[in-house]
Amino acid sequence: MKAGVAKVAITNTEPLVMVNGRMSQGVKEDIYARALVLNDGKKRLVIITYDLNCLDVGTPVLRERLQKELGIDPAYVILLATHNHSAPIQINHKNFDYGVWLGNRMFQLVEEAIRKEQEDVSLHLSNGMGHFIMNVGNAPVDYEIQLLSVMQGEQPLAMLFSHGTHPAQAAYNKIEAGHPGYAMDEIEKRFPGVQAMYADASGGNQFVDRTPEAMEAYLTALKISVDSVDNLLEKRARKAGLQLADALSHIYLTSPKEVVTGPLSSSMDILSLPLAPPLPKEKALELSKDFPADVGFVEYPHEHRGTNWVRMLLRYYEEGIPFPKRTTDMVCTYDTYLIHKKDQKFLDKYDYSLHKTFPCIYNEVIVAQIGQMPLVAMQGEICAPIGARIKDAFRRERPIMVFGYMGEHNLYIPTRELVRLNAYQAKTLQIQYASPVGWDPGVEDEAVNGVIKMINKKLKE
Repeated sequence: MKAGVAKVAITNTEPLVMVNGRMSQGVKEDIYARALVLNDGKKRLVIITYDLNCLDVGTPVLRERLQKELGIDPAYVILLATHNHSAPIQINHKNFDYGVWLGNRMFQLVEEAIRKEQEDVSLHLSNGMGHFIMNVGNAPVDYEIQLLSVMQGEQPLAMLFSHGTHPAQAAYNKIEAGHPGYAMDEIEKRFPGVQAMYADASGGNQFVDRTPEAMEAYLTALKISVDSVDNLLEKRARKAGLQLADALSHIYLTSPKEVVTGPLSSSMDILSLPLAPPLPKEKALELSKDFPADVGFVEYPHEHRGTNWVRMLLRYYEEGIPFPKRTTDMVCTYDTYLIHKKDQKFLDKYDYSLHKTFPCIYNEVIVAQIGQMPLVAMQGEICAPIGARIKDAFRRERPIMVFGYMGEHNLYIPTRELVRLNAYQAKTLQIQYASPVGWDPGVEDEAVNGVIKMINKKLKE
């Protein structure tokens, strides 16, 4: 097997809306994209990680160029985010150009990694625990750190690793990579010549530090000054980054390594997930009293974005649009409006925001196979129990690696319990994506069972 790696800065050069809703005010640390290309002599599997919350607009741009110019099918392009909140978010139209630039920048990155391919590499999977995270939503914490080591003899060429958690950010309104960035920097110091590549696993309901004391300290610092907030956040992020680097170093040096070198194959499918029935029109009209009648549909970070779904719900009633029952009934625009496939008026209105070749339809899942190991990449902000259940279904029989945050748009995929609690992770389908309906409680089981079915199908090929 051959493998090539490359790394490039993707820091924005002008102020842009960040994931946290603030306008970026300078750069604290550069952010990067990193590519790993695996080549078994017949197929190339491209894995790209990036210090972003999601690739969004750049996703179809990159997929189209790789397919047309290099003959690499989208199923063989695994795009993984670190889940960074201190980076530009591409769902605001002012950031669309940055998204297009990202897609082209990453195409050049893949070309560089292919040029740098080296022979006689082997792949090894190992794992351990990072017990410095916590969760919400009445579920066990998935502490697992997974590590895929790409070795050339005794020298690591790349370390692709994951941990299921939101990042600890290091600044209030500056561009930076959070604790995963500090961890990657530390790993590259400890293991000269290696390219460290972090990507989030299933961290939708997990955090580095969400204690009441941590939140109180943050609010206290915010009352003093932004500099006070930055000092507090950087201290926490550096601590978490060092903890992650220490855990990963321990895994690499002491944990058993399972060889997974072998032929490459990959497939991508869309997993259709279940939705709940709509609220009655009378309830929607009652909710509509909480915002101006003429506000219309507004993009992030507008103050009324969280009520777009109420206006969408009323529109369905007024226009007689059939309510969606599955995620595949709708297509998602660049600016995160979920539009019914039968809503021709809105499909025409938002035509500028829908990619013709690779439209975003939930929920994309890539199942790649490296030797005997399935590598699963799921679109969306996957909550931890979903990823853990998928891993547990196979880990006794074979090695398996599972990621979330793949490709375009980080829609939360919640657990049954989060749906029951009507927690934030369950409500984002509506408040962030303007869906007229919420999740059916069966979304967790259907996500888990659907991916397991896809893996079994891949293993039988």
